[in-house]
Amino acid sequence: MAPHRDFTGVETPPSPAEASRRVHPESQPRTPRFLRHFGPLFGPFFGLLTAVFLTLLPSTATAADPTPDDARELIRTGEYKKAIKLIRTALDDGARGEDWHALLAQTLLTVGQYTEARDAITNAVALNRRSLRLRWVGRQACLAAGDTNRASEYLDDIRMLVSSQSAPINDPRSMVALGRAALHLGADPKVVLDRVLAPVRQADPTLIDTYLARGEIALEKHDANLASRAFAEGLKQHPTDPDLHYGLALAHLDGDRSVLVESLENALRINERHIPSLLLLADHQIDAEDYASATKNLEAIDEINPVHPDAWAFRAVLAHLRNDADAESKARETALRHWPTNPRVDHLIGLKLSRKYRFAEGARHQRQALAFDPAFLPAKSALASDLLRLGEEDEGWRLADDVHSRDAYDVAAYNLVTLRDTMRKYATLTNEHFLIRLTSREAEIYGPRVLNLLERARSVLTTKYGIQPKSPTIVEIFAEQKDFGVRTFGMPDNPGFLGVCFGRVVTANGPAATRGMGANWEAVLWHEYTHVITLQLTANRMPRWLSEGISVYEEFQANPSWGQRFSPRYRSMIVGGEMTPVAQLSGAFLAPKSPFHLQFAYFQSHLVIDYIIQRHGIDSLRRVLNDLRDGTEINAALAKHVAPIADLEKQFKEFAVGVAKGIGPSLEWDKPPENKPGDEPGPSVAEWSRSHPSNYYALRLTAARAIAAKDWKAAKAPLLTLVERFPTQGGAESAWPQLALVHRSLGETNEERAVLIQAAALDHESPDVYLRLMELAAAVRDWPQVLTNATRYLGVNPLVPAPYRYLAEASEATGNTTSAISAYQTLLKLDPPNPADTHFQLARLLKPSDPVVAKRHVLQSLEEAPRHRHALRLLLDLQSAVPAASPTPPSPKPKFSPL
Repeated sequence: MAPHRDFTGVETPPSPAEASRRVHPESQPRTPRFLRHFGPLFGPFFGLLTAVFLTLLPSTATAADPTPDDARELIRTGEYKKAIKLIRTALDDGARGEDWHALLAQTLLTVGQYTEARDAITNAVALNRRSLRLRWVGRQACLAAGDTNRASEYLDDIRMLVSSQSAPINDPRSMVALGRAALHLGADPKVVLDRVLAPVRQADPTLIDTYLARGEIALEKHDANLASRAFAEGLKQHPTDPDLHYGLALAHLDGDRSVLVESLENALRINERHIPSLLLLADHQIDAEDYASATKNLEAIDEINPVHPDAWAFRAVLAHLRNDADAESKARETALRHWPTNPRVDHLIGLKLSRKYRFAEGARHQRQALAFDPAFLPAKSALASDLLRLGEEDEGWRLADDVHSRDAYDVAAYNLVTLRDTMRKYATLTNEHFLIRLTSREAEIYGPRVLNLLERARSVLTTKYGIQPKSPTIVEIFAEQKDFGVRTFGMPDNPGFLGVCFGRVVTANGPAATRGMGANWEAVLWHEYTHVITLQLTANRMPRWLSEGISVYEEFQANPSWGQRFSPRYRSMIVGGEMTPVAQLSGAFLAPKSPFHLQFAYFQSHLVIDYIIQRHGIDSLRRVLNDLRDGTEINAALAKHVAPIADLEKQFKEFAVGVAKGIGPSLEWDKPPENKPGDEPGPSVAEWSRSHPSNYYALRLTAARAIAAKDWKAAKAPLLTLVERFPTQGGAESAWPQLALVHRSLGETNEERAVLIQAAALDHESPDVYLRLMELAAAVRDWPQVLTNATRYLGVNPLVPAPYRYLAEASEATGNTTSAISAYQTLLKLDPPNPADTHFQLARLLKPSDPVVAKRHVLQSLEEAPRHRHALRLLLDLQSAVPAASPTPPSPKPKFSPL
């Protein structure tokens, strides 16, 4: 036989046994034509892949005998003990085939009988010496039992069998096992997907193993979209398979949690004892801070497998979160009882702690996982992310590079190293307290505003909360949402987030990234810096609702137009009893029904903080935060300094409902009737509106119809009623901007300006309102109003020329020449529509203090507009003020001394 190559590409000579088995080529079965093109690609795999279709063993079972599918059905529905009994009885009765042995070992592993599973597979391999599939299962069983040496031997056996081409592949399941083993032996994942698993799926589209393997490979490479498609395709073939439902849920762990919950419900409806689904549900509940429910699910797992390492790892996490060091240590020891160097245990503990923003603790566990197994890439990847979030960037980027070099198909690692190349081009602004990274262009345009804003926030919040945070705080502002997503979450597609704080590191979408969203970047940075304060104050030991609630509250304190305001829908939800209990409020951020419900979670959290401070004072809140830092559980801290949680729930509800009912108290809030199919026709919306002249929705409908018809006088009356009775409403549904439009359309400029002033004070994300106010205020030389709205505009979008032009004019008019010069200089960087005039204005302002630079600008103005009269006059003035440069005298020739 000719030499051949194994997975690593090393040529190995044929064994004597192989050489003795040579046969005449004509006596060998013919290869199916559609498989022949795989030969050059696979080498030794070619014969194995062909065998799937050529050597399927015929069944010798009779209709009365139990089959492996009978056992699979029991396993599918959670009847594990019955399945084990059925399999053992069948084997005792002489059943043959590796299916039985593989199923027995896998079911024993499910119920935690790891040693028995290892022994069973050892005996099975002795009877099936050339079985790749049993060796793959054997590797899993040996690892679970802590027999790592034998597990490595099984993997080496698979390599040798593949290299010698002496392992018959008698069914597609063995081919799937071969694909999984190939990945651990260094095979290219794309080759395994396209050239191993895809042909198996084509040959047998009903085989569940293929879909599971494809999804698991995708998840290992952090490709959630590919994994989701694989599991969804499998569910089309097997809609009642709990493993596929679980896989689909896992693919959404870092995405849409509502899909995760729905998929887990489907899995557990089929098999209420499905351990992977119970574990993932507990995982989700820990993230949602529903620790009681998570504990119940872990107890349910105990009834099936009392030694499951993942379940005990979660128990260690729960103990850590309640500051119970003894219970944490015992839980971790139990998780490692059977496999003392299992890297997954510390990796899982570290992942969960990092999800709780305990990045330092998470990093320690990832280091321990790597101490157990330096080649365990999931821990190395997680450690890289932890270190980058802790600001330990040199080691973090080095680890990300290492993961990418070892696994080019890891999507998260690839995204990180690609982002690092982008960020190398970023500019860095620093002072004593901050290190800011953003694009060079944006650093020139609004970088100083970022530093000034953050210094103001630091001055206010450090004094208020009594903490000096670790310096420097690192703030990274991204010009593209995909870069923000990769830096923050590892993946580019995470819409909806404006900023994230990890404790010392803040990442944010900059104005260029949020231009279509109308977000106020100043409010975002103030919000995130509040997180810096509270997370460091509590050592990252605070529930999410508390952290977000304080940050939104501090937005309002910094600027009354920032943050969220009461809206009619918020009022309806609060009065209608749709608030989430405070004890469960963190969960509302995790799996909201809609983006609106997510925003309501922020609003309700802020309302809780507002209640605590109004009723109990800021000192009580600070004491709660201090206790959290010392390890006190949140409900205990609240009970000590505010009220027991049951009392707090009741008191807060009364407070919130009272505040909500105080919104528009003279308005009616009943919604228009909806005529459902089958109902008798009721009054039209117009008729209903006319009969409810004080109803909020009727007034809006009446105004909207009039505006649509451009009947401005008819629109004015309902809008005036709305702003009179609900004057604090801001946002897109506010009546103030609509009333301004009506006044403008009627030519009532003074009234329009007065209304716009009210609208601008209520909304921090309305650049069109700010721009119109600048125009109107400049026309009547109301320069303070121009300055105010230019500043507001820059808080939304500092990358357009208009606000700088108004800022320059208003600054000069109020005697602030320095600010006017700065505004014109920034304006030039934004390609203004009239650069000649901008250069001229700069030259005029600079003439008294720096005539040389002024002359340069006036010449540039004349380059753009040679007939600019004012520039020509200014140039003549500057000619006399700036003497012509003297010609440079020639340099004297050097003199040399004689040798």
